[in-house]
Formats: sequence, structure tokens, C-alpha cells
Amino acid sequence: MKGSEDVSLGVPPARELSDITVLLVDDSQTVRRSATGFLNDAGYSVVTAVDGFEALSKVVEHRPSLVFADIMMPRLDGYQTCALIKNNADYRDIPVIMLSGKDGLFDQARARVVGSDAHLSKPFTAESLTQAVQEHTQPDKV
Repeated sequence: MKGSEDVSLGVPPARELSDITVLLVDDSQTVRRSATGFLNDAGYSVVTAVDGFEALSKVVEHRPSLVFADIMMPRLDGYQTCALIKNNADYRDIPVIMLSGKDGLFDQARARVVGSDAHLSKPFTAESLTQAVQEHTQPDKV
């Protein structure tokens, strides 16, 4: 019979919270500031962007573990940003969670069509943000 130390071989180690980088894309400075505080307090690294164009460069530069993208943004909205991430073979595995003040079925359906992994309504709480990160950055999800 194998020793107990052999049983754990092949099982990936749990990710450290500090290894998880979250990209938060929102044109509202207030939303960026509060969400960054919530996520930093939970031990995550946070990178922010003010719109979809900036977000795309941050995805390439930082390769985040997860992206929160506001739906309604100037220049390049959250739907377009999500679609561009999900249509790129190098980045399509990064979970994208849409943030919206609207919780309508149409918004959620459209988010799914462009490849979104989930939808989170504003106003969000520290708990809802950190729970979303935990759910979408588990080793079996990555």
C-alpha cells in the first residue's frame, strides 16, 4: 500500500490568493475604487481599466485570472470587450463576468451570446465579488 504522501501526487496545489489577478473594467471611478478595495481586502491583486480598449491592453499585459467588465461603457462596451477576449485563442479561457446596473433577461442573454461566464448586478457587495472570483478561479475552472 502506498504511503499517504503518494496519494496527493498529481493533485494541483491550491492557488494562492496573491496569485490571482482580477481585471476590473468600469468607466465609473467610484465603482473601480470600491471594487478594488473589496478585492484587495480579500487578498487579490487588482488591475483596473476605464473602458474596453484599455482593458484589452491590460489583458495582454497582465493575463488576469478573471475579468469583471461593465456592460455600459463608452467607446468599447462590455459586450464587445467580452467578445474580443473570448474570440482570441490566447485569452478565451479567462473568465469574464459582466457587471450591470440592469438585471434584465435580455442583458444576461446577450452577455451569454458573446461568451460571458456570468452576470453580476450592481450594486454588488464585497461578498458577491469575492464569491464570483472564487467560483471562477478554482483549479478545475482554469
